[in-house]
Amino acid sequence: MVQQIPANLCKTRVSSKLPGLPPATDRGVPLPRSELQSPSRSCPHFCSGMGLLLKIFIPLLGAALAFYFYSAPENFSEEMLRGKRVIVTGASGGIGEQMAYHLARMEAHLLLTARTEAKLQKVVKRCLELGAASARYVSGSMEDTKFPEVVVKEAENTWGGLDMLILNHIGYTYFNYFDGDVGHVRKLLEINFLSYVAMTVSALPLLKESEGSIVVVSSMAGKTSAPFSAPYSATKFALDGFFSSLRQEFIIDKVNVSITLCILGYIDTENAVRAVSHAIRATPAPKEECALEIIKSGALRQRELHYPSSTVGTMLLLQAIAPDFLDSLIRSGYKAENIRRT
Repeated sequence: MVQQIPANLCKTRVSSKLPGLPPATDRGVPLPRSELQSPSRSCPHFCSGMGLLLKIFIPLLGAALAFYFYSAPENFSEEMLRGKRVIVTGASGGIGEQMAYHLARMEAHLLLTARTEAKLQKVVKRCLELGAASARYVSGSMEDTKFPEVVVKEAENTWGGLDMLILNHIGYTYFNYFDGDVGHVRKLLEINFLSYVAMTVSALPLLKESEGSIVVVSSMAGKTSAPFSAPYSATKFALDGFFSSLRQEFIIDKVNVSITLCILGYIDTENAVRAVSHAIRATPAPKEECALEIIKSGALRQRELHYPSSTVGTMLLLQAIAPDFLDSLIRSGYKAENIRRT
């Protein structure tokens, strides 16, 4: 259903001693006896030095990576979004709702989508109160393979074009040991991955014309392995693979449409806190700030957003230089005893 509301109706904490990498035998690579007895490996001074090096090197490199990903040729200004035509999916709550409010304050034109019409009506009304140039919604489910075409067609009929596509919706999944339900994985891939592809395909002609931006909201679960989220993680890895490859093709074909992949950590949305707070020791980051950073990264046409930057940057660094240590660190951040098998 398509509805317009007239504007005149309303005016992870992680701590570790960083003991270093596990012994080679723990990683399944046995060493010769002579190598195992080498003074360089058994000397406590060597181990102490390595620990100190990691303590200094990791934060410094993490800061350098954050600077690389956050530095841009120009500073962000709200003027960049004024009058822009923006689709936001998954906009009835959580990060999507907060993005809608930020964009409204920046006086953008908004087309919001989600499953629940009543919630969308409230968000659209609030967007108009905050100063949106216009605000509309289309309610429906991304399980419907025709729905992406309906959303983009509404944007084209209303605005005659599109400047930014923000893909943020997700399907319901469980936080538990994988139960072997292949049908659930297939359904989640339809919503969390294939509908993103379908939305992009439908919107691409308009985005090419405006030289616009695609913003893909993903997760650390699509960059590193974590327990209790196998189906969800699979969909997020798929997003990274598809959109990173598509970005390469755009560059080769000289298509001036940017793709920003947003790698998010634990955020304090109602759904996330309800699903995982009993089993995760970390403190969630604020959804309002997260939403603003996503908008900024898309406007600045950045390759990736890492949020929270220090947490995500450090984890990606450890994945590159010490993947076994990172896996151990991730496991230590969960209260597995609170996970009840279903």
